[in-house]
Amino acid sequence: MSKVEEFEELRPLLFSIAYRILGSVGEAEDAVQETWLRFDGSATRPTSAKAFLSTAVTRISIDVLRSARVRREQYVGPWFPEPLLSDPYQDPARSVELADSVSMAALLLLERLSPLERAVFVLREVFAFGFDEVAAAVGRSEAACRQLLVRARRHMEAGRPRFAADGQERQELATRFFDALKDGDVGGLTDLLAADAQLVGDGGGKAPQFAKAIMGAENVARVLGAAFPWLLRIDVSIEPHEVNGQPGAILRDRDGKVLYLMVVEVLDGRIQTIRGLLNPDKIRHIGPVADAWAIDREVKRARRQPN
Repeated sequence: MSKVEEFEELRPLLFSIAYRILGSVGEAEDAVQETWLRFDGSATRPTSAKAFLSTAVTRISIDVLRSARVRREQYVGPWFPEPLLSDPYQDPARSVELADSVSMAALLLLERLSPLERAVFVLREVFAFGFDEVAAAVGRSEAACRQLLVRARRHMEAGRPRFAADGQERQELATRFFDALKDGDVGGLTDLLAADAQLVGDGGGKAPQFAKAIMGAENVARVLGAAFPWLLRIDVSIEPHEVNGQPGAILRDRDGKVLYLMVVEVLDGRIQTIRGLLNPDKIRHIGPVADAWAIDREVKRARRQPN
């Protein structure tokens, strides 16, 4: 097998590792490309391509994350990971761990960890690397990696919901939610939302968004029920689509350009959190991006016109 063939066979795994460490599609793709350059430029053929490549992509990702932390601290408004529509790496034996670890909620919990804790947790808990492999990848002893994992697990478990929904329940609730959204059914939306539900968006200062999170079932339902019928009136479409392993939707303008990505998080039989991604820099990899400011102006004009 050639170097190119070995690399392409492992590319899905390398991207999936990098994405979970970085929370960014673009940065993960760059890390994978840099990994290839190191592999292609190595004078000798490593005994294990998987060990060499996973070590390289992990170390590159740790370095990128350390510099990214400074930018994220200066970010305008809430910071969310870049949305991932489908994970290229699949392992039936670890399907549950893989799906859970790519959710927005899990990636935001990973943000609380140090770069080393995050890398160790991803390699060990998500991809089931042996401690010897983890230690080699992060450049620490096995004992140190075990301690890093203990701390990472503690932080992750403290933030995890106790009554997470199964896939079928999530999908059923999401279907009812999007139907009510299209109809502007405030009562129907309220019934689906948890009492302390929240609506929060990531525009990064580059798209119109609420000044702060909308809190409470009635408030969230009222805002959504008022806004979405007007969007549909100006030919914005709602395309249900899994986002980061969770029910979600892509909103597109009349030309099919991506306007907004929505992720619905379900907890204990109710929709707990609705996350919206509007920052054009974060949704550009999905497709051509709509002008959110122009859409906002068009909605305001439509509202001013007599029926």
